[in-house]
Amino acid sequence: MERIFSGIQPSGEIHIGNYVGAIRNWVRLVDQYECIYCVVDYHAITVEYEVALMQRRILETATILLACGLTPEKCIVFVQSHVPEHTELAWIFNCVTPIGELERMTQFKEKAKQHRQNINMGLLDYPVLQAADILIYKAGYVPVGEDQVQHVELCRDIARKFNARFGLTFPEPQVLLSAAPRILGTDGQAKMSKSMNNTIGLLDPPSVIWEKLRTAVTCPHREKRYDPGHPEHCNIYTMHTAFSKPDQLEYVEKGCRTAAIGCIECKEILSKNMIEELIPIQDRVKAINEKSHYIHEVLTSGADRARAIAQKVMEEVRTKIGVKFRPQE
Repeated sequence: MERIFSGIQPSGEIHIGNYVGAIRNWVRLVDQYECIYCVVDYHAITVEYEVALMQRRILETATILLACGLTPEKCIVFVQSHVPEHTELAWIFNCVTPIGELERMTQFKEKAKQHRQNINMGLLDYPVLQAADILIYKAGYVPVGEDQVQHVELCRDIARKFNARFGLTFPEPQVLLSAAPRILGTDGQAKMSKSMNNTIGLLDPPSVIWEKLRTAVTCPHREKRYDPGHPEHCNIYTMHTAFSKPDQLEYVEKGCRTAAIGCIECKEILSKNMIEELIPIQDRVKAINEKSHYIHEVLTSGADRARAIAQKVMEEVRTKIGVKFRPQE
């Protein structure tokens, strides 16, 4: 089977945007590919964070991945910092990556604006470490959202540069774009972010999910109950496309356009469907948390499996670049 790599940061609450945009798609891929999924903790330290919370966030993120169906029987799940070959390969890739290529990365420009007081080398070098994450496993495919396509293109370019200088070693990975809809926050203005207070958490209880949906922004054309709406302009309808069945979607779409249903009824249908999908995940998270050592065992085993691949690749890389020690005969 062809190999996939992708990662998720332990940067806070996992919300339905993460779930629909990435995790649910990852679960669907495990039957078609050899999948390696990583909690990328080193990526998460490029911005200021609470050190005391990092370990808990790593474990919570990994637990959610397992609860969603990314079990060790189906794929490899591990923590980035547990496999040091990632950062070793990143340093080597730094030596073939022009600074100008990094400075033009859209995400770097955006992050630099958000974190003016902490524009560090990690922010600039983020996509090089990302390339190392992917290529240390010689992954052929990377499932990402549109905002990460530029980084995968850079990864392909780094692979080409390394291969041209040191000999054919790495594949040029292809993007696997998710067909999932892009869900904005409950404000309907920006992507979900805990700092924006516009998220619906994957582990939110049903009452909290409903309250967040009840007060969420809807179609701007529906100022009154009997105003016809435009579902394509409504973030609630976008959520329906992720959680509702086709017949329900048709009912909501037609009801919105004709003002046959109000926004509250629309949200009630969405809330029911969303909760039905999330409750089993929440139950599995509780079950995993009750087995105190299970998540540690899974991550240790996952790191061992990942390292077995990464070490072989690094042996090849060290030989290619001329630094592997060869004892004299």
